[in-house]
Amino acid sequence: MMRWTSGKLRGIGLLLGALSLMVLPTAAARAQTATSTADIIEKLAVEAESDLDVTALRQQAADRIKARADAQPQKRPPIAPQLTKLPQLRFDVVFDQDSSLIRPASYQTIGSIADALTDPKTRPYRYLIVDHVESAGRRDHNLILSQRRAESIRDVLVNTFKVAPKRLQALGLGEEQLQDVNRPASPANARVQIIVVGKFETAEPAKPATPAAATQKGTAGAKKKKQ
Repeated sequence: MMRWTSGKLRGIGLLLGALSLMVLPTAAARAQTATSTADIIEKLAVEAESDLDVTALRQQAADRIKARADAQPQKRPPIAPQLTKLPQLRFDVVFDQDSSLIRPASYQTIGSIADALTDPKTRPYRYLIVDHVESAGRRDHNLILSQRRAESIRDVLVNTFKVAPKRLQALGLGEEQLQDVNRPASPANARVQIIVVGKFETAEPAKPATPAAATQKGTAGAKKKKQ
């Protein structure tokens, strides 16, 4: 029978502790991809129509910050309350600190969304990517950072995963539309939304000539021959 000394047991404990630290990042990365592509399709292949003016919303947020209105985060009304009523999916994307650079662990999440957006069920629809930032630091900086992050997600979907660019818009709202108003500094306020904003407009097919129009053309042709 092998006898385990206290030194050996201590060594095994340290080894197991080190292994657990190595596993934690992998588990955290997998937690981001808990939603399957089928679930994403179910949430995003839904008809919705909205008259959102993305440029106007962006300007409205900037004007509110410039005017120093609603200094307390808990008292800020949503910039675009209609966004909460549209079909959407919320998900997490990890960025570098104070940066719009997406961490590699989040590419699998974005890839799952890309798979869903290229499914035949979702292809007729247009989407808006909305990024938010928790309340910390300067509001104006957070708004700019949020817009850059929304555009970064859109760029990855378009350039890396080949989603048609005309189907996607990007909007950063900074901390101007908190997801958890009661806890402005909560990480829940940094989640990303992808929102269904409508279908593509299809051009009406050309109408065939009416019998009357055809008769007029025939008469005009006959007159030219007589001349």
